[in-house]
Amino acid sequence: MAVELVVVVVGVFIGVQASNWNAELETNAKARDFTERLRNDLREEAWSYEMQVSYFTQVHANAVRAADALEGLQPLSDEALLVAAYRATQYNSNVRRRATYDELTSTGEIGLVRDPALREIAMRTFTSEIFTEVVIKAQTSRYRAHFREIIPHDVQHAIAAACGDHLTPVGDYKAIVDALDYPCSTGLSAAAIAKSAAIVRGDPELLAALRLRIADLETDLANLTVFYKDDLRTPLQAIAKESR
Repeated sequence: MAVELVVVVVGVFIGVQASNWNAELETNAKARDFTERLRNDLREEAWSYEMQVSYFTQVHANAVRAADALEGLQPLSDEALLVAAYRATQYNSNVRRRATYDELTSTGEIGLVRDPALREIAMRTFTSEIFTEVVIKAQTSRYRAHFREIIPHDVQHAIAAACGDHLTPVGDYKAIVDALDYPCSTGLSAAAIAKSAAIVRGDPELLAALRLRIADLETDLANLTVFYKDDLRTPLQAIAKESR
């Protein structure tokens, strides 16, 4: 009887150990999967961060170029002025790669990511409002609205088609360099260019709005490159370099 009891106890113990072992294997596999998925998402976020910095730097360059021309500080042809003024209205909104983080936090399984530094940078990246704020300010800027109001639609369409954003594949760091600021020709007639340029040059409200847009862009770029440098940009760059 005692022998049978021992056999039963040992059998139960072995069964429990086997079950625990299998559960641990399953948890470890799940942890590895989530960790790798989160790293991949953050690598794309790192690219998106650099894309935003580069893109809005190019928007800023065009805004300054247009403002300098309107203030008589730097000569600019009518066509070049129209292109710069149009590009100063542009913004780029990247798709966030937060599915893994949202799944982990909604299920309470963020602890499966056992690297505390990785958890921390994920939290900072996906809870920061800076990316949304930059885009919203660009979308709702007084300058963008006013330029789009006063310039004929066909002129805007032509500039967008010939001088608008270049397609930038996710992860392609080389492509972000000239995503917006590159040599181009609008294809518009001389008359259409002269007419629209005259509207731009003759509208003091547009210049005032452009000055405000430049100031806002400089604030946004300072936030992205200075204020969030240690908390966001540098850690994301480190994650990106792991696979580059």
